[in-house]
Amino acid sequence: MKRGGDLAITVLTGIVAIPLGLVIALLIRCTMGGPVLFRQTRTGLRGKEFEILKFRTMRDKRFPEEPDAPRITRLGDLLRRTSLDELPQLWNVARGEMGVIGPRPTLPEQVVHYSRRQRGRLDVRPGLTGWAQVRGRNSITWPERIELDLWYVRNRSLGLDLRILVLTVKVLLNPAGITAAGGVNPGFPAPTEPAETAAVVSAEPAAPVAAAPVNAVTEPAPAVIGLPRQATGPRPVPPLRARPSRPAPVGAAVEEAS
Repeated sequence: MKRGGDLAITVLTGIVAIPLGLVIALLIRCTMGGPVLFRQTRTGLRGKEFEILKFRTMRDKRFPEEPDAPRITRLGDLLRRTSLDELPQLWNVARGEMGVIGPRPTLPEQVVHYSRRQRGRLDVRPGLTGWAQVRGRNSITWPERIELDLWYVRNRSLGLDLRILVLTVKVLLNPAGITAAGGVNPGFPAPTEPAETAAVVSAEPAAPVAAAPVNAVTEPAPAVIGLPRQATGPRPVPPLRARPSRPAPVGAAVEEAS
């Protein structure tokens, strides 16, 4: 059913996307020459690799060590800000390599550092847009993005997908978080930093938990669709009554709740 919905959205979007894509391709050809498309290997469903398509946004390097930022053309910057550079990925959806909604596909060299739990991100087709995309995009760290994607995989439903589509339209109309500070998303688990150190999502956010990390990310209850909340720090409980036989101990214990 989800695959049928992806194809229906692709066909309807293609009515506008194909003419617009031809105009963009012509502009790229006139300003940067060929090739018009940028191709890159990404990891998809169950770890299967595929070639993702984007409109080219950077000119060729003038020297081997030239950084990426100065190579982005004015047209390329416009395409990135409006997300029109992602338009060719409708072809990836038509081929079944991607879906409309799902975690964004990442590079194989990133996926090799996933923990077994984080590989759950690969249990669904990667998407054009997703829960992490509408909740911060590239402005949030990799551990946060992975946790949001894992939450989507566990809680995906037609209602959640429709909400993501609506939020995606809002993001496109008011772009934010397109590029991380310095062009790098911080905090991606490296071999020296085990993936298990990433923020852990609580299965029952309403119950108090002891010693919750300051930056821990928690999920909303399954019946409510919302952004997993961050821990707000310790919240003291009423002091313990002193026993009649002896004074209350110094420093009464408290519980922390998210």
